[in-house]
Amino acid sequence: PTGLFVLFFTEMWERFSYYGMRAILVLYMSASATAKNAGMGWTEDNALALYGWYTMLVYVMSIPGGIIADKFIGQKKAVLYGGLLLVAGHSVLAIEQNWAFFTGLALIVLGVGGLKPNISTMVGGLYPEGDIRRDKGFTIFYIGINIGAAFASILVGWIGETFGWHYGFGLAGIGMLLGQLVFMLGGS
Repeated sequence: PTGLFVLFFTEMWERFSYYGMRAILVLYMSASATAKNAGMGWTEDNALALYGWYTMLVYVMSIPGGIIADKFIGQKKAVLYGGLLLVAGHSVLAIEQNWAFFTGLALIVLGVGGLKPNISTMVGGLYPEGDIRRDKGFTIFYIGINIGAAFASILVGWIGETFGWHYGFGLAGIGMLLGQLVFMLGGS
């Protein structure tokens, strides 16, 4: 179905943004604040602790994100609003300020909570119950996830270490913006 194309590329770019940002998150937090490519100067233990909390909150937010979609706004609006929060979060994360760092992480947590559980539900909804193409549709969808994650770690990591952490965060945000545009223009 046409909707699979839209959901494939939306999720591919969302995973690009998410895994790209994660690839440099601990490196940025633990990089010296006085280095040429300055970070936050945190200890590795503190950086890893925040990374753990952040990752946990991203996945835990899928529960309220699914409930909100199921009971109030539907999957399409949940993905739309989640994607908008992700674009905002990555954009704010590209700003070189402490307030922007924490605000960006919070917006990303909320955005993934709205988008991630609901876009997968939408893939399942493209096929009638018992349709043998459903498994193939999910396989294609998950290929998009893997493509986005693989390229993100390489590209965002390289940009972040070579040109500056916030340029890496910005590249992740551009990826999410592309995914959001695909979703909005695709009429999924």
